[in-house]
Amino acid sequence: MRLIKHSAGLVVLRPTTGQWLCLILRAYRNWDMPKGMPESNEQPLSAAMRESREETGLSMLELRWGEDYRETEPYANGKIARFYLAVSPNGEVSLPISSELGRPEHHEFRWVTFAEAQQLLPSRFEPILEWAQSMAGAPS
Repeated sequence: MRLIKHSAGLVVLRPTTGQWLCLILRAYRNWDMPKGMPESNEQPLSAAMRESREETGLSMLELRWGEDYRETEPYANGKIARFYLAVSPNGEVSLPISSELGRPEHHEFRWVTFAEAQQLLPSRFEPILEWAQSMAGAPS
């Protein structure tokens, strides 16, 4: 029996004139969103907030839509990623050095439209982006 690993992360949105932008992160050639594995006895939402803070330096995150979430289909040996929706109204993104790695976890970040995010992120993110877009009331 295979143990399913759940990671937790955030779809981080920022309002701009007339549209929302979504924060995506690049590690090597792969684009992703802030996420990681919960620590022992850590709830998924707490893990999502902590991982986002650790990976982006953003600490003023608002859960405007509550604790609703969506999960990806299983990928990479059965892993499932759970995403919550947060707003980062301001603040500079940084890519801090990970104490475990001795370097930042990611090489680049971008604030992109939902359409750009769909082009850059793996297809497993499509339902997550569609949900985030509908929750935010963004035009499709």
